[in-house]
Amino acid sequence: MDKSEKLALSLSGLLLIVFFGAIMYAAVAEDVDVPTCITDMDPFTTDTLFQTSEDVYELHMVARMWAFQPSTIRLPAGSTVDLYVTSQDIIHGFKVERKNVNLMAVPGAINYIRVKFDEPGEYFFACHEFCGAAHHTMAGRFIIEENDDNEPIGGKL
Repeated sequence: MDKSEKLALSLSGLLLIVFFGAIMYAAVAEDVDVPTCITDMDPFTTDTLFQTSEDVYELHMVARMWAFQPSTIRLPAGSTVDLYVTSQDIIHGFKVERKNVNLMAVPGAINYIRVKFDEPGEYFFACHEFCGAAHHTMAGRFIIEENDDNEPIGGKL
C-alpha cells in the first residue's frame, strides 16, 4: 500500500471516530432527541391537547394551508409535551424557537418528538418549508406560564 493511501485511510478512520464521538456527545451531553415517524397510528384531522399525567401533555397538531391548528398553546412551566404533527394538504415544516424541534408535517404521515418547556415565556413556532403564497403567515406560539399554586393551569388551547 502506498504512503498516500495509508494517510487517506488513516484520516478517513479518524474522521469516522470524530463524527461518531460528536453524535454520542449530542445524544448524551446535549440531550438531543431524534424525531420519529409514527407508522402504527392513523393520521388525525383535528387538533387536540390533553394531559396524560402530571406535567405531561399530548398535542396533536395539524398543519394546513396556511395555518397550524392550534396556533396558540398555553401550558404551565415544567411541562413535557409529546408532539405529534401531520398535514392535511401539502408538506409543511415545523420549527420551535429556542428548542431543538424541527419536524416535517407530511400528508398521510405523523411525526413525533418530545419537548420539555422548563422556562416560562413565549416559544414561537413557524413553517420552515415553503408552502405557497401565504407561507409567511404560518406561525403560532407556545405560551408557557409560571405555575401559581393557587390557580392551576391546565392544557389550554
